[in-house]
Amino acid sequence: MDRPLVLLVAVVVLPAVVLAACVSKDRYDSAVTDARTANAALAAALDRAKSEQDEVTKLQEEMRARDEKLSTLSSTDHDLQGQLDGATAINAKLRGELEHLGKNVDGMLAEKGTLSKALDDARSRLEQLRRAQAAAEARADLFQQLVQKFRGLVDGGQLRVTTRNGRLVLQLPEDVLFDSGQAALRPAGKDALAQVAQVLATVPGREFQVAGHTDNVPIQTSHFASNWDLSAARAVEVVRLLVVRGVDPKALSAAGYGEFDPVASNDTADGRARNRRIEITLQPNLEELVAAPEIK
Repeated sequence: MDRPLVLLVAVVVLPAVVLAACVSKDRYDSAVTDARTANAALAAALDRAKSEQDEVTKLQEEMRARDEKLSTLSSTDHDLQGQLDGATAINAKLRGELEHLGKNVDGMLAEKGTLSKALDDARSRLEQLRRAQAAAEARADLFQQLVQKFRGLVDGGQLRVTTRNGRLVLQLPEDVLFDSGQAALRPAGKDALAQVAQVLATVPGREFQVAGHTDNVPIQTSHFASNWDLSAARAVEVVRLLVVRGVDPKALSAAGYGEFDPVASNDTADGRARNRRIEITLQPNLEELVAAPEIK
């Protein structure tokens, strides 16, 4: 540590001198003035010396503080480097142990990514199934509502409500709608379809397919060259009447299946009668269809 600067100043005090009678008053006054001036200058010099000493002391304190801070930072940096080295050593040890156990760390990370993707796929599939379940429940409610609304036609034997491949199907027998081999609607058939149209018009946002079906007895007339022609013509005729009765034409389509989609055996008269029919099928919406899994 530096020693404080010490200023040794000799203060000269001029003693009062009793002037001899030979010294004039003017010379005495001049000597007193000179002595006071010297004392004042000396006092000023002492003040400056003290101020400089204080400044030196302050600088010395700042230097000590700086040295202590540098020492602390150096120690902290050393500690941090030691901690980093320790963590690196632990990490290397763990990796070595995993590899020693036959576990490849990179392979584990890759496997984790694969499992994560599989989990995401499973969640997506579950969400699809939930949507499909909700759609199925809504469709079941609609089925029940339609069954109740068609109760009069069902009880009168003019309509049969059933399901095929998970779809609601309204079956109207040929003898209610058409004469044998004809595509013109009978009056009783028009009345039945008018009641059907009244209900279908209350089902917004759904599509219906009108399909004609026959038995397997061949037909060949001037109007119809085959059962396909007859079944298609009958389906179109039913669609026309439903549109006239208020069903949105954008919600309807017509199809002819001929004898190639039977619901009973054609070996008996009763079976052939059941196959001669018109079916109005409620078509599923896209959100009701469950996406098939990808084939890999």
